[in-house]
Amino acid sequence: MIYETAQDWRAAPHKRVMLFGMSGLGKTHVSTLLRDSGDWFHYSVDYRIGTRYMGEHIADNAKAHAMKVPFLRDLLMSDSIFIGSNITFHNLAPLSTYLGKPGDPDKGGLPFEDYMVRQEQHRAAEIAAMRDTAHFAERSVRLYGYPHFVCDTSGSICEITDPADPDDPLLAEIAETALLVWIKGDEAHTEELIRRFDRAPKPMYYQPAFLHDAWAAYFEETGDAPDRVDPDAFVRWTYAKALAHRRPRYEALARRGVTVTADAVAAVRTAADFEELIAAALEAR
Repeated sequence: MIYETAQDWRAAPHKRVMLFGMSGLGKTHVSTLLRDSGDWFHYSVDYRIGTRYMGEHIADNAKAHAMKVPFLRDLLMSDSIFIGSNITFHNLAPLSTYLGKPGDPDKGGLPFEDYMVRQEQHRAAEIAAMRDTAHFAERSVRLYGYPHFVCDTSGSICEITDPADPDDPLLAEIAETALLVWIKGDEAHTEELIRRFDRAPKPMYYQPAFLHDAWAAYFEETGDAPDRVDPDAFVRWTYAKALAHRRPRYEALARRGVTVTADAVAAVRTAADFEELIAAALEAR
């Protein structure tokens, strides 16, 4: 770890952290709070994925749909209109919409093979975005003068790495740049995340083996044919299993850094509060 003790952390002129954990437990909330303090640069991995590495895929998908409408097709072909996505740190809908959900096309679903192609695109994009962490940490100081840096990761960081492998190259690279911080939820948080997902199911990235197993198990349990699967029903069914799948991977990843609770993160009100929270986690390690 780049900070072995709380004293190392407090004395560091450049504090750098990488926040990870399930989406919805406070990574972006606390990153925004730190950015608003004026001393922290906020690097959003999801934003980088959606703009730098998947922006063309997202825009091309929107254009493909527009080309089916004669009025819009004529405007596109004459370069009279521009179609792009408006991704922000707090609105990643264009990325989620592009990833899509497998199932019945009449309900907005994708053929499973197309869905897996987009999953692979996301995997490659997330790895590339994570590898940009060191570049942005250096750039934030050199170009903008921010003394501190927070990397706000995607919930799937544990899927694109092998947390159990001490020699995982991507994790080794990140650990040289930032302190890994797991925002850990409890059972109540898990239940709330599932309830929230049930209300508004959204596409996510999962490991290919996990998805293939889930897809086969869903047919066995429901008896649905692939082109009759309700896309929302499938991703709802998959989500709770994904939380259980990811938890031990997060725990293994946390052994490379420190752990803070979601409740403690929710109580953070200032950058100073956050810095003390990390110091306490280092002392408790």
